[in-house]
Amino acid sequence: MTRWDAETAVVGLGGWGAAALWRLASRGVDVIGFERFTPGHALGSSHGGSRMFRLACPDHPGLVPLALTSRELWSQLQDARQESLFVAGGGLVIGPEKGGVAGGTLHAARAHGVPVRTFTATALRFQYPRHTGVPGHHIGVWEPSAGILRPERAVRAAVALAEDAGARVYADSRITLVEPVPGGVHLHTAHRSVKVRQVVLTAGAWLPALLPGLPLQTVRTPVSWFRPLEPNSGFELESFPVFLREVDDGRLLWGHGAQGGYDVHLGLHDGGVAAKPVDPEDTDRSVVPDDWSDLARLLPAKVPGLEPLPVRVAISTQTRTPDGQFVLGRPDGDPRMIVAAGDNGHGFGHAPGIGEAVADLVQGRTPKTPLDSLSPDRFS
Repeated sequence: MTRWDAETAVVGLGGWGAAALWRLASRGVDVIGFERFTPGHALGSSHGGSRMFRLACPDHPGLVPLALTSRELWSQLQDARQESLFVAGGGLVIGPEKGGVAGGTLHAARAHGVPVRTFTATALRFQYPRHTGVPGHHIGVWEPSAGILRPERAVRAAVALAEDAGARVYADSRITLVEPVPGGVHLHTAHRSVKVRQVVLTAGAWLPALLPGLPLQTVRTPVSWFRPLEPNSGFELESFPVFLREVDDGRLLWGHGAQGGYDVHLGLHDGGVAAKPVDPEDTDRSVVPDDWSDLARLLPAKVPGLEPLPVRVAISTQTRTPDGQFVLGRPDGDPRMIVAAGDNGHGFGHAPGIGEAVADLVQGRTPKTPLDSLSPDRFS
């Protein structure tokens, strides 16, 4: 008779894995977590100081209910830890009224009753003067419920709360092999083997090595910080709130103003010339001019008033799927295994909702948010 080391293991404690560990432990599940580095590290996608949170998500119809669940859980996590994890203040989306970004946000807001306010290009230039060069056919969609999440703090908070609820956490522990066996899974490290009835794979960029077959691509994604040319020039967060902006050639510029000792945080959603597939085993995060040059060339026409060179650049990663949607579910219906992957650059804000859905699946419950369209089998 097999002696199991735990009911469930979570492999990878980034944003999604940390949330899954927390939600499982909060329900009393016997759960262990493995992180190949240290929770809150800067080698994956759950770092960089800030992430945008919003309810009116245009990326998929099912994301608004998921975001609503996440908002409740972010509040719970913040209250439980007595730590600032979410900075309120609203968020702005700019783009063509019929486009997928601003138009899609407006459609999602109307479909789900999310309060928003719209601006014409003229009104937008008056209300948010730091955004220049906005074409006349673009609109702004302001969502009061949006804001900024602090990813490193949030990951560490979720892991700490999971440990308080009884989870066992093994940092600096790399899983080298996931071996399905009758009734469960053996997880192998360089030093030991752990036996669990179910495994939750949330290893991000390192997932394909553990579960070959999923069409995931890891992309190098630089994020940059700039300083204003002059003090008190309207680049504080209150005047320059978190935003996602579609520029003339379809690229997405994102960022927010300075707050709490941070500089102005900016990036390109596709990373420009620096958005190159990378091997996640390559931990070289050296910065080169290509990492910020496309962004810096864009700013004088779109966000003028900043120094021409960034004061800091960090290298993050995104794990992408062919259709731009998350992967969440049991591959081939395997009762021993759950995979959650493919954040596609917009997944961190949904981490608690993803963790709650994972906990439902582990316990054999039907998640509140329909997951059929996110099935890992859709690529078969």
